Amino acid sequence: MSQLIMTVDDSASVRQMVSFTLKNAGYDVIEASDGKDALSKLSGPIKMVITDLNMPNMDGISLIKNIRANPAYKFIPIVMLTTESQATKKQDGKDAGATGWIVKPFKPDQLLAVVKKVLR
Repeated sequence: MSQLIMTVDDSASVRQMVSFTLKNAGYDVIEASDGKDALSKLSGPIKMVITDLNMPNMDGISLIKNIRANPAYKFIPIVMLTTESQATKKQDGKDAGATGWIVKPFKPDQLLAVVKKVLR
């Protein structure tokens, strides 16, 4: 049985690229366009969330805090996939509960390596 991963990004092309990469590696994917959309779709057997930082309606940090406040998803891996690489932004993500951080543009192999590492 494949694992379900949610990808959250306001860029449709980034969502498609992440989904394509994950689906080719055998994962199931659910897409969301921002944090609010992600929270509305957060249900069932989601095993991991990959989210952008800068999005309209609800940013990645707020999304992570909301996910961590939900007992059912308190401990699932959440990876930030963003153009931001400053140490302060990474610390904000870590403080909110992010498991990892990938800077865009990403290589598919890099994304899959992180996914495999945190989904053990």
